[in-house]
Amino acid sequence: MSPAPHPKKTAKPDARALALDLIAAVLHKDQMLDAALSAAEREKGGTFNALEPRDRAFARLITATVLRRLGQIDATLADYLKRPLGEKGARVHDILRLSIAQLIFLDTPPHAAVDAAVNLTRAEGYDPLAGLVNGVLRKLVRDGKAGIEKQDAPRLNTPYWLWKSWISAYGEETTRAIARVHLADPPLDFTIRDNPALWAEKLGGVVLPTGSVRVSGGGQVREMAGYDEGTWWVQDAASALPVRLLGNVQGKRVADLCAAPGGKTAQLAAGGAQITAIERSKKRLVRMEENLSRLGFEVETICTDAATWQPKTPFDAILLDAPCTATGSLRRHPDVARLKSDEDVTRLAADQDRLIANAAQMLAPGGTLVYCTCSLQKEEGEDRIADALKTISSLKRSPITADEIGGLTQAITKNGEMRTLPCHLTELGGLDGFFAARLIKN
Repeated sequence: MSPAPHPKKTAKPDARALALDLIAAVLHKDQMLDAALSAAEREKGGTFNALEPRDRAFARLITATVLRRLGQIDATLADYLKRPLGEKGARVHDILRLSIAQLIFLDTPPHAAVDAAVNLTRAEGYDPLAGLVNGVLRKLVRDGKAGIEKQDAPRLNTPYWLWKSWISAYGEETTRAIARVHLADPPLDFTIRDNPALWAEKLGGVVLPTGSVRVSGGGQVREMAGYDEGTWWVQDAASALPVRLLGNVQGKRVADLCAAPGGKTAQLAAGGAQITAIERSKKRLVRMEENLSRLGFEVETICTDAATWQPKTPFDAILLDAPCTATGSLRRHPDVARLKSDEDVTRLAADQDRLIANAAQMLAPGGTLVYCTCSLQKEEGEDRIADALKTISSLKRSPITADEIGGLTQAITKNGEMRTLPCHLTELGGLDGFFAARLIKN
């Protein structure tokens, strides 16, 4: 049994201390990483606000690496610990996790990673375990990466329920390709209001076949050229595709259901649509309104449940970006893999059915409904549309073509739906996993 901690000691603010808190928030308190970061930022006198931006970024990198590589890290720890640390030693276990992430995957100098781990263990009040932490990490340094390199990284780092689901849906070869993409920090994608080629040059990126601009290496978004002017917004290239499926929206009345965080809303506004953006979460709606204001877009927003709300006049077109497990976004949000389960898929599928049914009632005859999710689970994509077409006689499928999505023929299904996978465009950095279907009301 691990010893109980002594009172924490006052220590100089450190990126690793912040990473430790973030890891605990995700793995032990079931918080999304972005929510944990926001909470840390709001904490007056906390570690986050005492750190320089560079150190905050390092803390996030450590945390994301632990979450991406958790299976490998825990398998390694099991080889080096004679017995588990137990519930009381969970904090020290997390210190070892973040230290292994640095030593093995981030190539932090060994002396820096080991010394920091020992100091953090003591600062957390676990002096009796400082020797164990030191011993485990020094042995790992001596042994090198040979053990890690023998591991089946794609399988170990993918939760079993996801692995089983993807094998069934896509086969093992594609599942492994998807899981490999999830191990790398993704590039940053931008939707450009006008002249992508010009802004690709200014931002030091490339124009993707889909029209988005991709920048490698990250950086402070708010300090990039064009941010203050609202010339672009951050949006994964796959996420930008569903709006295109509505075609020319100039002057059309368009409902954007479940609209936050607003990237697709901005696309619709840039296309000249008359938008009504519906979002159930007041907090998310306020943030979306702030983002749209920065971009100079005026959009009608309503805080209500899109599964029950009805307009006075039907819409010409509807975009339904339904709440989902977000398993298609694991390369950007590795915490999702640690927080979601197959039970969430079942629960959300029922919500998605209600949203589709209500959206069909909002739509004018001849109008277009695009349904999309950032999920790799077919239960949240293909299966939802198949069920909708059986139960809602007024809807029919309008097949999507590769030309509409930048020539991505591999993303067009046999039913004419769009299914992007993380392993698509891997030579350019991959894509988020997205599903989209286009339906027409008779």
